[in-house]
Amino acid sequence: MGSLSSLNTICIDRGCFAKCQDSIKNSKVKKLCTRASVAISATQSLRSEEFKAQKFEKFRVGVLGASGYTGSEIIRLLAAHPNFQITLMTADRKAGQSIESVFPHLVKRDLPDLIAIKDADFSNVDAVFCCLPHGTTQEIIKGLPSSLKIVDLSADFRLRDVGEYEEWYGQPHRAHELQKETVYGLTEISRPEIQSARLIANPGCYPTSIQLPLIPLIKANLIEVKNIIIDSKSGDVELRRQICTIEIAEGIHSYGVTRHRHVPEIEQGLSDAAKSKVTVSFTPHLMPMSRGMQSTIYVEMVPGASTEDLYEHLRSFYEEEEFVILLKKNEIPHTRHVRGSNYCLMNVFPDRIPGRAIIISVIDNLVKGASGQALQNLNLMMGIPENTGLLSVPLWLKYQWKKPPDAMLSYQLKCFFEQLKF
Repeated sequence: MGSLSSLNTICIDRGCFAKCQDSIKNSKVKKLCTRASVAISATQSLRSEEFKAQKFEKFRVGVLGASGYTGSEIIRLLAAHPNFQITLMTADRKAGQSIESVFPHLVKRDLPDLIAIKDADFSNVDAVFCCLPHGTTQEIIKGLPSSLKIVDLSADFRLRDVGEYEEWYGQPHRAHELQKETVYGLTEISRPEIQSARLIANPGCYPTSIQLPLIPLIKANLIEVKNIIIDSKSGDVELRRQICTIEIAEGIHSYGVTRHRHVPEIEQGLSDAAKSKVTVSFTPHLMPMSRGMQSTIYVEMVPGASTEDLYEHLRSFYEEEEFVILLKKNEIPHTRHVRGSNYCLMNVFPDRIPGRAIIISVIDNLVKGASGQALQNLNLMMGIPENTGLLSVPLWLKYQWKKPPDAMLSYQLKCFFEQLKF
């Protein structure tokens, strides 16, 4: 015990660690010292990275459309960012108001008041998050100073083919030249291009949850590009302002059947990976939850491939990634496990139909599906560590049932949960 008790002092004092190695002969103590040294080194390395991030230049950021859902989420994430300072926020209908009057959870933040975009002065801004609705963004971005770095969260620059944009969005594209220089910002797939870009088209939420698992598998020629069926379900923030909440509180609301505007974006990314035209069956559904998204994807494997091959390739492809996580085999991803975070959880399962596999991918549609990925992209563009400001753990609650007083009710609940297992 004497050696072990002295271990606390020796291992905490890093300067004495060499003495520990020379003087202590007990192998167990040696192992404990070594582990402590590794832990200390890891902690110091983490602090070193944090210190490096703090040393980066402070960049001034504007948020256009700050009164929307993605705008407020950007502001929430930037509140903990050591290198970005918000110096400009626009919201035409809320001009003159403080941000806490629109979003009370942002009280106590030292933020400028909201102004109309026509009154914005961009001389005090280095980068912009554009959180405006599609159709309004092209003209505004076209008028911004060319020195600005821009991450656009609308759909206006996601489709390279401006004719396809006009077909799916019902209006002409008004910034053809800007479209040519735009980089599609699926971070884990296009990191080198994002780092050198001026204008990023931030991906949509459904396309993010779908492309992250499918693009690596298509590039590796492990799945067929025909007969891909995608069933996606999203929290009701997607349509909260179009549909009364009470209408969706007790059911599932399918929308955009066969013609959802994310279809060409999904097919564009998968076609790039396959180097040939890919067409998918995609149906989104609105769920009675405030945020979160799950895509359940049914694919046909190429002859000779197995679900084990798919799993191992995704494991290898994403094993060094911060935010994309392949779960252990047989673990099912759940939206509640990513709520409020920038993570994407995924897994692969064998279908009952031979030769087919089921892929489940979950994200928070406001974070990894929108504002979190936008911040991840701007970090890259500004030369800041990619995960800065994005390491918050998910918000997760574990609900516990209290034992019902009535024995019969307890028995009925037990039977009900037994049925859920099947």
